[in-house]
Amino acid sequence: GRTGLGGRMAVYCAPQGYQGLVDGGDHHQGGSWGLTSTSSPQGGTVIGSARCKDFRDREGRLRAAHNLVKRGITNLCVIGGDGSLTGADTFRSEWSDLLSDLQKEATKSSYLNIVGLVGSIDNDFCGTDMTIGTDSALHRIIEIVDAITTTAQSHQRTFVLEVMGRHCGYLALVTSLSCGADWVFIPECPPDDDWEEHLCRRLSETRTRGSRLNIIIVAEGAIDKNGKPITSEDIKNLVVKRLGYDTRVTVLGHVQRGGTPSAFDRILGSRMGVEAVMALLEGTPDTPACVVSLSGNQAVRLPLMECVQVVTSLTDLSPSFCRGFCPHLCHAPSPLPSPQGSTHTVAVMNVGAPAAGMNAAVRSTVRIGLIQGNRVLVVHDGFEGLAKGQIEEAGWSYVGGWTGQGGSKLGTKRTLPKKSFEQISANITKFNIQGLVIIGGFEAYTGGLELMEGRKLFDELCIPFVVIPATVSNNVPGSDFSVGADTALNTICTTCDRIKQSAAGTKRRVFIIETMGGYCGYLATMAGLAAGADAAYIFEEPFTIRDLQANVEHLVQKMRTTVKRGLVLRYLIHGLFLITGFWSLLGRNEKCNENYTTDFIFNLYSEEGKGIFDSRKNVLGHMQQGGSPTPFDRNFATKMGAKAMNWMSGKIKESYRNGRIFANTPDSGCVLGMRKRALVFQPVTELKDQTDFEHRIPKEQWWLKLRPILKILAKYEIDLDTSEHAHLEHISRKRSGETSI
Repeated sequence: GRTGLGGRMAVYCAPQGYQGLVDGGDHHQGGSWGLTSTSSPQGGTVIGSARCKDFRDREGRLRAAHNLVKRGITNLCVIGGDGSLTGADTFRSEWSDLLSDLQKEATKSSYLNIVGLVGSIDNDFCGTDMTIGTDSALHRIIEIVDAITTTAQSHQRTFVLEVMGRHCGYLALVTSLSCGADWVFIPECPPDDDWEEHLCRRLSETRTRGSRLNIIIVAEGAIDKNGKPITSEDIKNLVVKRLGYDTRVTVLGHVQRGGTPSAFDRILGSRMGVEAVMALLEGTPDTPACVVSLSGNQAVRLPLMECVQVVTSLTDLSPSFCRGFCPHLCHAPSPLPSPQGSTHTVAVMNVGAPAAGMNAAVRSTVRIGLIQGNRVLVVHDGFEGLAKGQIEEAGWSYVGGWTGQGGSKLGTKRTLPKKSFEQISANITKFNIQGLVIIGGFEAYTGGLELMEGRKLFDELCIPFVVIPATVSNNVPGSDFSVGADTALNTICTTCDRIKQSAAGTKRRVFIIETMGGYCGYLATMAGLAAGADAAYIFEEPFTIRDLQANVEHLVQKMRTTVKRGLVLRYLIHGLFLITGFWSLLGRNEKCNENYTTDFIFNLYSEEGKGIFDSRKNVLGHMQQGGSPTPFDRNFATKMGAKAMNWMSGKIKESYRNGRIFANTPDSGCVLGMRKRALVFQPVTELKDQTDFEHRIPKEQWWLKLRPILKILAKYEIDLDTSEHAHLEHISRKRSGETSI
């Protein structure tokens, strides 16, 4: 809505979906800045949604066309699932015929542009990695699962949880990965005919190893190989009858659709909304109706009906990793010890500052390593612990329950390896370490570079290693995303929401909030998009006192009008300010400018706002590094750990020479990162030229292209074409290595 208003477009909202189009009259509300000012943190839809029988008939669509033509509306943005988008395409294909029936009224509406945005918690639409609402639904599910886990452990119970997903098992699978479930049932992966025996054996083995709970996740559409439904009650009765375990069923139902949207969904919705307006502005009579989708971190436009036709022609609607990860992680039996001498030894460690999701990455790495028959060691306290020999072997149960744990259970330090090469080399030999998985932030990356240099002096360092980026700052070269950043963003958004509530009764107040991030402005920028900020000051975009003054004047003007909300973000290394209308938020990153500090900006706004608003400041500090990891970070960390260990096993075999491991090629020391649409391994030495070592950031950062959206949504005068936009593509199968989050 705000993008359209900023683009000098008349924006209308149709309450209750297509019903509003059909009914017309007062059911077409003129959109305003104020209408959307509080919508970012709200779940559901502020304009309502409903199924419309009238729109299924041509007569109903004719009434809808009449109402659009009467108001001169020529662009339609539809947010919904495949049914809503199919209706939109039918409406557009009939438009010329409908206009011929309307005759004179239709002279100014010769064609209708349609753009679709996919809103569905099931994540079951072809062409997009994530649909709007899916991540928020996962947040609701995980909150409940984490709470139930406490009860299950206390009473030594088995819980069967049923989640939504009639045809798509995405929610069920990601939930199982995110909570470390014992088993998951999804439509895409029917279990073998003897699944009852296998399930009971799995639960029994878990209890024998000392676990006090069992968690089984069931998608509502789960079936066996004969197409017979597998219900939560069926599973409960099986467990009670064969094992005698105290078993309870929880059907989550529509609670999955409610609640406050996650940071991911707020940003996704904002990005997709801007892209939809861009598509409408560029549309011509020959432009096919399109749907705005997410591919990796890229916004893409796809022909709407190509997507719908693929969805309706497939019985398997979920991302491909549903089928790949389900049997691999959730149905796999606990590994048995391998024959003497047939294993490889891989060590896992955390380096740098703690980040939520580190433990999930360790768990995934350890268990995939064990499934492959490897011996897996864990190193405590990073490179310092590797030098001191703080190393122990990890079994299957060692990492049990780690997925939802925040921080780093292995301990993590910023110490780099260069000063301890001799001790590290000795321990590599002592423990027969043949590969190293390093999970951490910028120190993990620079530590990898030092290991590559150390190979010239110590042959023991000639072993494969891989770095999994994990830091709230999201500043590791070679990856668009880092494990832990999403959790930090949600922490910031939750704090901003609470601050907004505290200001609801005071009005005309500016809040200055400082966030983490080092010299990297990722947190400030993305939190600004998610929280609805008026500005975000970051190191990557230098600013002057004139810029600060312009923001103050802009804020004053907004507060003197009917605008109720606005937001400005600025970051130092640990800084963020948020500013809004009658109350306001400003964001600043801690290292964005050594002179324009948080106190300076607070004093500036306090002085310039006298008589109009007063100012407050908040420093979020290390709370951004804590807390339970979000579903995104649990899922991302799990997949990164699995992919890293698969790569490691292959690289160790490839490096085996003359009875020992010897790896000295550049591609034997890599960063595993997500680049646009794929998870890729990049040699650390090749990333040196892409790194600003002084400021500990990559020289190019993809999210900087999103910054114009901040100004558009904050009502600044800015041309829409300053924001990069997508072009129409066609549906194709993902290339090898591409992934969905």
